[in-house]
Formats: sequence, structure tokens, C-alpha cells
Amino acid sequence: MFVDEARIFVKAGDGGAGCKSFRREKHVPKGGPDGGDGGRGGDVVLEADPSASTLIDYQFKRHFKARRGTHGMGSRMDGAEGADVVLAVPLGTVIKDDETGRTIMDLTHAGQRAIVARGGQGGRGNTHFVTAVRRAPAFAELGMPGEERTIALEMKLLADAALVGFPSAGKSSLIARMSAARPKIADYPFTTLVPNLGVAKAGEYSYVVADVPGLIEGASEGVGLGHAFLRHIERTALILHVIDLSGGHEQRDPVAGITAIDAELSAHAAELALRPQILLGNKIDIPGASEASDRVAVFAAEHEIPYFAVSAVTGDGIEPMMRAVGETVHALRLAAHHEEQPYEAVYVYAPPEDEDLTVEQTARGEFLVKGKHVERMVIITEMSNDEAVAHLQRRLRRAGVEAALLEAGAADGDTITIGPASFEFDSEGAETP
Repeated sequence: MFVDEARIFVKAGDGGAGCKSFRREKHVPKGGPDGGDGGRGGDVVLEADPSASTLIDYQFKRHFKARRGTHGMGSRMDGAEGADVVLAVPLGTVIKDDETGRTIMDLTHAGQRAIVARGGQGGRGNTHFVTAVRRAPAFAELGMPGEERTIALEMKLLADAALVGFPSAGKSSLIARMSAARPKIADYPFTTLVPNLGVAKAGEYSYVVADVPGLIEGASEGVGLGHAFLRHIERTALILHVIDLSGGHEQRDPVAGITAIDAELSAHAAELALRPQILLGNKIDIPGASEASDRVAVFAAEHEIPYFAVSAVTGDGIEPMMRAVGETVHALRLAAHHEEQPYEAVYVYAPPEDEDLTVEQTARGEFLVKGKHVERMVIITEMSNDEAVAHLQRRLRRAGVEAALLEAGAADGDTITIGPASFEFDSEGAETP
């Protein structure tokens, strides 16, 4: 089964909690706090793997979660980091955020990685909160939750040349003649339901050729089968436009067919109209095909497009065509190599974060405080620990939360919500540091 699209949910590991511990040893009076930090949660990583050919693995399992970090311990022992989850995807996989549609990364090189969900930071142990006036802090931080999101995977074949054209033009027969690929071949339209890849060799040149399912007019708008595979043509350096010189079942005019397919490619992606192209007039061995071939040759000459009349059945014209394709692909590869920019082996997707502190009053009269920085303060605070809550209150005051609430009209006794927690506002409740 060929699967080129998938949607999966990924959840990075939560950070471990810091430890609140005190050193207690014989002959060591007042040993002091010695709680270790929590371990960082594991990441969810996608890696381009040349051995993967489809996204079928992600049709049956769609939820992936990395391990959480372990909690800190006494004697200043930090928790262990959670193990990453590494998911193998085929080369040519585009990763997108499903909610925003934003492209996270395009994996086109073997071993290239993208971190799609980052593990949460571990909480700090109570050793970090010792001050001149607070010698024995009895609180520590909780770990941050790991990122989670739904991502869309979209695979685009990495081929040097793509055979495109109307159904029954002979694309499958051509790829079978050009390479060791053995697609289904039959005398009816749409025998090719999935793209096929083959490695062609002509003299000193070798290249990968793709047989894309037949296109029909309106394919770019979802008509027929080919629309589902138009994306695979985007990767190819060269388009091999296959024309049925016999006219096919519909006795289609060959020149009109060329312009119709070009229009569908251009409608799908305007850049495809500028892609290098070679016209292949197939079935030249059929009686009456020579006249159609002459017309195509005139069209090709007028538009300065290389043209080859071939027969996938008898092999006529195949060798010179394959060599010309090899030379063109080789030249395009050299040009692309000079233009190629270095890529990062590891790319961390960092979604934009709203760090600005904002206060909103809800319809029920409650106040909602937003801002990644202050929300993080609340998330890592152990609300059942009075000393930890008092420390949080002091931090929120220093961050300007109390001033912002007063400016927004908050009064003592109003309900304040920050992240997952709600409080009763007390403008005089904060202690001095």
C-alpha cells in the first residue's frame, strides 16, 4: 500500500519535579537543603530514513509520546532525562503544524532531523532557593509539561524525472522499458493507482524516474485520480511529457493534449510551468502515428522543447531518449548543487510565543492573566505548599502582575486565573522578598 499523507499526534515528555530535601548526617549539624533537579523530558523527533518508502506506519498508530524526566532526589542527585522518540519518515516528507498549516521542516536528506515537540524542563530542587534570609526553603519546582501538537505529514517523491500525461499514454510501459520497475500494465485507463519509481541507466548517466498516475482535465481541482499525486511532480527536476500518438480511446488531438496537461500542472503550481520538459511521443509503432508525431515535432520546435518519438513496446527511439534525459538531469543536478544552501542537521521548531503580559476581564467579572512567562511560574509551582505559593506571589508581583491587575480594575476578592490555577486577588497579600 502506498500512503503519502498522514496526521499524527505527538507529545513530548514532561519534565521531572525538583526535590525538596535536607541533608541529615551524623556529626553534620544544619546540613542544609540538598534537593536535586528534575530531569528534562524527552523530545519527539522525525528523521529522514532512506529505507522508508511510504507513510503507512502512521496510518495504524497515530499517537506518539516521549518518556518523561525522572524526579530529582536528595544528596543533590538530579533526575535522569527522558528518552527521545525518533520516528522514521521517507525522504521528501514535509512536516506541517496541523492547526496553523505552517511548514515545520522539509526532510530531503538522509539523516536530517526535525524536533516537532520539545520535552519540558525539569523543576529546580530546593537548593536553588536559598537566600540570606531563607536558609531552609521547604519547596521545589514542578517540571514543565512537554509540548504537544498534531502534525501533518506529506510525502513528495524525490525523483529526477517524472512521466506525466493522460491515462493510457503508456507511462507504465515506458518506465518498465527504461528501468527495472514493473508496474501494472493493462489496456484500460487508470491502471496506475500509485506512483512508481525506477532507476534508469543510459551510458555513464543514471537517474530516478517516476511514473505518476494519469492526469485528466480538471485534475488540479480534484477531478480524476491524478490530482492526489500532483504534489509528487513538484520534486522532479525534469518533466517527461508522454503523448499518445495513437490518440488513445478518446482519439485525443496530441497537440491539444499537451497544452491541456501543461495547464493542469501550471494550475497546481505556477512554478511547474517553468520546469524543464521533454516531450515523448509514444506508440510510434502504431500505423498512422507518424502524422501525429510530425505535428508534435512542429509544436516542439516552435516552443523549443526537445522531442523524441518512441515506442515502449518495440524499443524504438528509447536509447537516444534515455541518454538525452540523463544528460539533462546531470546538467540540472550540477546547477542545483551550486545553488544549494547548507542545511541544519537538527532543526528545532519553536512556535512564536506571546511573552507580553496581558489582563482580560471575562463576562463573569473574573480576570484572566496571559503571558508565557507568568504562566510558566504558575505551572511549576506546587499549589499545596504554602511556602511555594508565597514564593510565587512574590515573583508575580515583581513581574508586574499585581500592578497590571490594579490598572485593569481588579479589587480584593476578585478571581484571578493564570494558566491552570485560579486565585483570590489580595493586593496586600504579598510579602516583601
